[in-house]
Amino acid sequence: MANPEGYRKALRLMKSAEKFDIPIITFIDTPGAFPGLEAEERGQGEAIARNIYEMMSLSVPIFVVIIGEGASGGALGIGVGDKIFMLENTWYSVISPESCSSILWRSWEHKEEAAEALKLTSKDMLQNKLIDKIIKEPLGGAHYDREATFLNVKKEILSAFKQVSKIEARTRVEQRRNKFIVMGEILE
Repeated sequence: MANPEGYRKALRLMKSAEKFDIPIITFIDTPGAFPGLEAEERGQGEAIARNIYEMMSLSVPIFVVIIGEGASGGALGIGVGDKIFMLENTWYSVISPESCSSILWRSWEHKEEAAEALKLTSKDMLQNKLIDKIIKEPLGGAHYDREATFLNVKKEILSAFKQVSKIEARTRVEQRRNKFIVMGEILE
């Protein structure tokens, strides 16, 4: 989502889904929110924060699937869910490797080093308990066999729906909040 209004529209749609007791599925493939002054003047940061805040309290089941690039607030703003899945060859991070490199080294030349340090692969995300499951891609990747990819994603969402829909709404919201609260814990 490139502008604040996109986040606001997504939130309105999610509130409607909640009103009619319809589960929410978000598919993430975004290079991230635009980092410019104009976007912030239009309330982009607030819109992303509002989405995160509101998604924590929606009573319906929420499923997130990272299907490509998941970067920055652009992904985080629609990335709160009861279950979070990643296709195996995707990545998810609070910042892109290029942007990280430009901040730390003032050059994009260190983007590979930044990517390694960010631990943004599906395996890294699963190991760090930031996602719930990796969805296998067909040989050659998701884009080589879209039908098989669609079926794999569908299977995982339906399986997760059977689990999550059995949980009472208040308990589900509490579990979702606790899941995200512990993501930031550092044990010494």
